[in-house]
Amino acid sequence: MIALKSEALAKLKKEMTYLGILFLVIFAVFKVLFYKEDFLPTLRVVFGLFWLFLVPGFSLLYYWHEKLRFIERIILSFPLSAALVGILSYHLGLIGIDIRYHSLLPLVFLAAGLMIVITKIKKAKKE
Repeated sequence: MIALKSEALAKLKKEMTYLGILFLVIFAVFKVLFYKEDFLPTLRVVFGLFWLFLVPGFSLLYYWHEKLRFIERIILSFPLSAALVGILSYHLGLIGIDIRYHSLLPLVFLAAGLMIVITKIKKAKKE
């Protein structure tokens, strides 16, 4: 049980390191492309892209972390995130929820991904 937790934490730490490196690489590319822009607006744009187009899909694709490699989950997370955030934003707008609160959608998907991780760990403990 303790070995499982430490193994999952080690894998999570490794993947977060990769995501951090990916963030820095994309930030460097954006800074080169938009060299006339200041540091903070460029950082905000890259963080916003990650928040909307990477975090939701990547956290939900954790369910298949044993079958998909890291790079495959990164590539699949962009269209999945765009679809999920777009569809949910549309339906939340129909319900009447203001667009200011739609930036919290990735947080919902992050929580869903966390629940997936917790259920997988509990399922592995039972076996």
